[in-house]
Amino acid sequence: MFVRSTILHADLDAFYASVEQRDDPRLRNRPIAVGGGVVLACSYEAKRRGVKTAMGGRQARALCPDLVIVRPRFDAYVEASKAVFELFRQTTPMVQGVSIDEAFLDVAGLHRIDVAPVDIAARLRAQVKDVVGLPITVGVARTPFLAKVASRVAKPDGLLLVLPADEESFLHPLPVELLWGVGAVTAAKLHAYGLFTAGDVAALPRSVLTGTLGPAAGAHLYAVVHGLTPARVVVGQSRGSIGAQRAIGHGPHDPAFVRAALLGLVDRVCRRMRKADRIARTVVLRLRFEDYTKATRSRSFVTGTDSSEDIAAAALGLLDAAGPLIRERGITLVGVALTGLSSDEFVQLALPLDHPDHGGLDEAVDAVALRFGTQAVMRASLLRTGEGIAVPLLE
Repeated sequence: MFVRSTILHADLDAFYASVEQRDDPRLRNRPIAVGGGVVLACSYEAKRRGVKTAMGGRQARALCPDLVIVRPRFDAYVEASKAVFELFRQTTPMVQGVSIDEAFLDVAGLHRIDVAPVDIAARLRAQVKDVVGLPITVGVARTPFLAKVASRVAKPDGLLLVLPADEESFLHPLPVELLWGVGAVTAAKLHAYGLFTAGDVAALPRSVLTGTLGPAAGAHLYAVVHGLTPARVVVGQSRGSIGAQRAIGHGPHDPAFVRAALLGLVDRVCRRMRKADRIARTVVLRLRFEDYTKATRSRSFVTGTDSSEDIAAAALGLLDAAGPLIRERGITLVGVALTGLSSDEFVQLALPLDHPDHGGLDEAVDAVALRFGTQAVMRASLLRTGEGIAVPLLE
């Protein structure tokens, strides 16, 4: 059977920063960072000066004194993402969204009626540039994993084809940090054993990797370096979640500040969930620590709910349970996601507050937010700190 490279990984370059540079000509070719106290995204001009995502604003300015800080405009980013994803779907129906700024596209079914996959990728890059005005990098390979790595190598604003016959020669010289699924902690473990490239890892038996990294991580890395990852994209499956996260920078942080940040996120995701007429069965707490490790904790309800208070209580309970871990490692990011979503078959009418069938405080708050904006009403605990900058997650 003839094997071809038909998977595209399309990844917008420095997405938030590129949208800002597109919309404001004064920012073009200048080092910019999107965020406030924490860098959410930065242009490649800033990256070349050492600025990185999740870096504190003070540290970023020390590295790049002429850095321009831009407040995020999430509505603009969402609109740009929608426009790009529409071009993806015009290219092929086989689109798997990964995040707001990247997706996998399977163009295998187009080989008889269109040009070669690498030419489809080149055409897509030109369309995104012409129609949406943004640079995008595309990797083309046999599997989604290899396409993702190819796009990482080709950045910024590039195109790279990895043929099946060249997979080993392409992958094995690469540093382990470029492998999808290898974070800072895993890379440090590998370095401690003298493993710096994918080829170094490929020389080890699977049993050694699972013994060193654990069953799941070891098996994944073994599959990665030997080209055994799945070869198909996954389409038609909803992520089934609504979430948001907030980078809070390096600490130490007052526990009350962290709790307030989490409550602000809960309010936001609950408003989005009710607007979509959904209820949730599970609350997921996401944490990132000072050492760049991550953790998730979850709690499920007996029945679905859209109550901000119930969900807030569950999220705070999870945060309290993670307290020892936070005190030990510090915390730089907090996030919340609502999963197990289903339709809310009973959508309440706009009734007076004193009506026995009224939805209570949540409905009143939603009505105010709808009429006057989401900043018109907020929790008292957020009056001093504000809701901060929260990044919506791909639904």
